[in-house]
Amino acid sequence: MRDIFHEELDAINGGLIQMSLLVREAFSDATKALLNSDLALAEKVISSDSAIDEIYHELDARTINLIARQQPVANDLRKLVSSLRISADLERMGDLAHHIAKTARMRYPNCAVPEILKNTIVAMDKEGSAISEKMTTVIQYGDTVRALEVDADDDEMDRLHRELIATLLSDSWEHGVETAIDMTLLGRYYERFSDHAVSIAHRVYYVVTGEYAGDKL
Repeated sequence: MRDIFHEELDAINGGLIQMSLLVREAFSDATKALLNSDLALAEKVISSDSAIDEIYHELDARTINLIARQQPVANDLRKLVSSLRISADLERMGDLAHHIAKTARMRYPNCAVPEILKNTIVAMDKEGSAISEKMTTVIQYGDTVRALEVDADDDEMDRLHRELIATLLSDSWEHGVETAIDMTLLGRYYERFSDHAVSIAHRVYYVVTGEYAGDKL
């Protein structure tokens, strides 16, 4: 029975890894669609969100069922409760990629991002992709070193977000209110994507060590 229980735990973690890979792909594709006004790619990201949602609901059901049947304690219970929260964070990250793709579709055939902010969005995409890749490693291997690195990496995303807002508020902004609203929302999507990755890294750190990552920063 114990072997079966741990096989089910491993299967749940495998589902989290699968979700994280889908989220990474959706995030990268959403930015490509945004910057290149690629309607087909935007539609792909939008439709693929349902696959992430499906895994999310399946994992939650399996986790709750396992808790009810096995009544785990100590570290096993931490793992299961944390998996519920990690899957919720991953689902929200998928939603944020979905929102980016919907902005690309809404402004097609035009590009939603004005030239003055393209480099900032490219940098935010690069940072978000690196963070989500590291997040996948943290989930897969329980890597506490990289878990702390994710938190530090988020500082750069926050800096880029502030840079974007500063551009929108500058006297030289000449792209109108509608574009400013688009960019404000997009900046928030990228910043929140990174925040959810940090939340996941913190949860894995806690599962592995029994301590809060914030105490180590």
